[in-house]
Amino acid sequence: MRKQIDKSNHRGAFVRVLVVSLCVCGLFAGNACSKKTPSSEQKNVLRSRLAEMGWYPSDPNILDRQIEGLFQKAEAQSIDNVIGLILPHAGYAYSGRTATAGIKAINGQYKQIVVIGPTHRLPMEDILSVPRATHYQTPLGLIPLDVELIDKLLEYSIFCHVPQAHEYGRGGQEHSVQIELPLLQHKQKDFKLVPIVAGQCSPETVEKAAAILKSLVDRDTLVVASSDFVHYGPNYGYVPFKEDIPEQIKKLDMGAYEHIAQLDGRGFLEYRRTTGATICGAVPIAILLSMLNKPAEARLVQYTTSGEISGDYTNSVSYLSVAFSGIWGEFPEIIPDANNAELTEHDKQQLLTLARKTMVYALTNRRVPEASDLDITPSAAMQSPRAAFVTLKKDGQLRGCIGDIFPQRPLYKSVILNAIHACVNDSRFKPVTLDECEDIVIEISALTPPSPVESSDQIRIGIDGVVLNKDGHSAVFLPQVAPEQGWNLDQTLSHLSQKAGLPADAWKEEASFLVFQADVFGENEK
Repeated sequence: MRKQIDKSNHRGAFVRVLVVSLCVCGLFAGNACSKKTPSSEQKNVLRSRLAEMGWYPSDPNILDRQIEGLFQKAEAQSIDNVIGLILPHAGYAYSGRTATAGIKAINGQYKQIVVIGPTHRLPMEDILSVPRATHYQTPLGLIPLDVELIDKLLEYSIFCHVPQAHEYGRGGQEHSVQIELPLLQHKQKDFKLVPIVAGQCSPETVEKAAAILKSLVDRDTLVVASSDFVHYGPNYGYVPFKEDIPEQIKKLDMGAYEHIAQLDGRGFLEYRRTTGATICGAVPIAILLSMLNKPAEARLVQYTTSGEISGDYTNSVSYLSVAFSGIWGEFPEIIPDANNAELTEHDKQQLLTLARKTMVYALTNRRVPEASDLDITPSAAMQSPRAAFVTLKKDGQLRGCIGDIFPQRPLYKSVILNAIHACVNDSRFKPVTLDECEDIVIEISALTPPSPVESSDQIRIGIDGVVLNKDGHSAVFLPQVAPEQGWNLDQTLSHLSQKAGLPADAWKEEASFLVFQADVFGENEK
């Protein structure tokens, strides 16, 4: 996979955003994606690799003893009718006692646990990801996923499957959900899990997600929002004060907790925005708060900081565990979105115009534009989460091509970002210059979510795009590549194997394939 991690706001960084793949030689690592999870009869295990990465012991007996020790040391009074928790997600040496205190406060068992964590590094705009799997595996064993509820969530456009969001160490770097699982396994012996990774969501998307989840949970459900609180210090780029640091950090954290205690999701997000408080799981917390109504009640179970634990406040992260008591009621079902993803001819022309204006704007102003900067108003179909490639040609020859495979943002934003990437981030070519723009012809491929096929024989040349995966190597071709090159299926897969850094015949044994389709449209040749 070719990727560049964006550590800043898109508007402030011209081109430092995630590049998922190239249309001809791009690499991709990840699992299959479709709108349906596998049935429970077809076991598909998503294995947590946090133990391999040093987050906790890989030996189940050692891990179980470590967690038991945390529970014994944790101080928490039992709370009746707990339906929600906020738990920290740092390494157990730092936040383990605070997290176990929150779980220890639980008085009862749950048939279903929903864990919502943030994405720390992967850009995902106004979407939430659920995995396409049947089980999660930690050193303490398998946790069955609630496949039925996940399938229901996937009926709504804001819920997608982005494989990197559920991986750590193979294509992804997200731990916020996985770190909670052994702790929950230790306390709750028999439950079904719904793991959700939330992207960077607007207040409207937060409230929509909350309404959907609230209509699907029942009285045997626990909802966990995974979040650390204020990250203070130069390591986190947040130093709003340099004196009375412990007191100032606590003041910030308790200001956030005031909104939590009032079940005020919007107020909590606004507090984070106005103070700049670096609370990584703000979106999961806001979703949980928006699901709750009076007479539900919040209770702060424990508060600490890494600065207090280590004795060094140069860099410090805060940890809160909060329990919410109440009862999930019966709420009306939210009707899934109408299928508004089909692009009209007007939509296609608008997207092509958007791509062209983006190129000129970005090369002139050195920043990523908003659609409003380009006098474009996205339609409902253009706002639907969807992956896209942008291909640039000059004099009939490829000049740049970069895109996404899995939906990570609204379609129009995917077009904006990948138009820029195709201009300046395709390593096969020199960056496009402003003077060249008039000679560039733009083509856009709007993709369907990839889904697995059992064998290469099911791949349809000219119809299906293909992702090949084998032994940690991967590569992707768009549907139009094979016809443009005059390749048959064997030739296509041989070239795809070579682009993945494998022998030409590697596709014939022990390779897996994903296929997707593309709505391809472009400007007239100049």
